[in-house]
Amino acid sequence: MILEGKHKAYKIDDKVYHCGTDITMSYIGGKWKCVVLWYLRNGSLRFSELKRLIPDITEKMLSIQLKSLQEDGLMARFSFGEKAPFRVQYELTDFGLSLIPVIEAITNWGIELGNTKGKLIDVK
Repeated sequence: MILEGKHKAYKIDDKVYHCGTDITMSYIGGKWKCVVLWYLRNGSLRFSELKRLIPDITEKMLSIQLKSLQEDGLMARFSFGEKAPFRVQYELTDFGLSLIPVIEAITNWGIELGNTKGKLIDVK
């Protein structure tokens, strides 16, 4: 990006980002991260609940996305020391909750586009 006539970039930890969009997309980019964050916006969910809400995602991909969101500090994983199978829940951190207005804006834009260029259908 160019600020005050000079090329600038943000350096966070050891990574260089060329603009704010680059930073944001590093956290929420890809097909599934925003979807997972969207479903966690109202509270904690278990893995099986997320999988049921996002039927097109594979279990492996959901696991990868959850781990990535946790590593980025957007989501927390809580294990409950019960007998097997162990109960695990996922919920947004305060940092993750700060992204919800951004995701709502993206969602609203997508709904408008869907209503304009497509139609709402029933799925099984």
